[in-house]
Amino acid sequence: MNEQELRDGLRSAMAVVTPPPRSVNAAAVIRGARRARVRQRAIWAGAGTGLLVAAVLVGSGLPLGSPGQPLDFGAPDVAPSPVASKPGPWPTGPDGQPQEDRTARAGERYEQGVKLLDRLVAAVPLGYTVPDRAGNGRDIAPSRHHQAHFEDRIGGTELWSYQASIEVARGQGTGRVLAEVHTAGNQLPSEPCALSQRLWGMQGECQLVSVGAAQVGVVVRPTGGDRQYDQWAGYRHPDGVVVFVAQAKSVFPVVERQQPLTTLPFTVQQLAALATSENLHLN
Repeated sequence: MNEQELRDGLRSAMAVVTPPPRSVNAAAVIRGARRARVRQRAIWAGAGTGLLVAAVLVGSGLPLGSPGQPLDFGAPDVAPSPVASKPGPWPTGPDGQPQEDRTARAGERYEQGVKLLDRLVAAVPLGYTVPDRAGNGRDIAPSRHHQAHFEDRIGGTELWSYQASIEVARGQGTGRVLAEVHTAGNQLPSEPCALSQRLWGMQGECQLVSVGAAQVGVVVRPTGGDRQYDQWAGYRHPDGVVVFVAQAKSVFPVVERQQPLTTLPFTVQQLAALATSENLHLN
């Protein structure tokens, strides 16, 4: 089990397991987390996405793992407003029945995750290709991943995050690009750099980048060891929707014979512009 799988499994377990009585059966908890992870892998193989984005508890200051990590899950995963301990009934799926957990596997929310993946693929710069590998369900993650993740319910409004992650290749090198979107009403910060450093709890040197009239916080150099991306940006649209984008020269976990990219796919300015793009602005 790699680091991302552990994060996703723990998050899934926290979402579906009621507080234990006086003692905890560690083996049972691990089994539950593994079962949740198996369900997520099945989604990955069917849709063709990676890591989440699922999801990281960005809202609580912990890494998110989607979609999100996520949301590579990525993504992600995998996601980032405070997660309610008792969210009440899960959202209703297209069959009229409550979801079995936080992940949408069909319906409008699921399709938003598919849309995010498609638009992220379309945004890859010329000269790069986007592999489409299903993964093996064990130690090799799919090269493309998407997820729709229920975050919370506040004042009757459902808060969701969508995550998509893809491998990008050029020459002999392979890296990764992530997009993660949080719907309006999320509790993420408004200040650009404070916002950017809430993605999966990753920290780094942040600079403000202007995109027209918009100010985007871009972490240009990580400072912590617990990170999977080399640069990332966050932007809050005027309607409250938050978009994160991230890029890395290498892929985690590394697939046999994969080499890292020699340069990142996007410049800092391009990464900031992608975060503000209407193409990734989903509700």
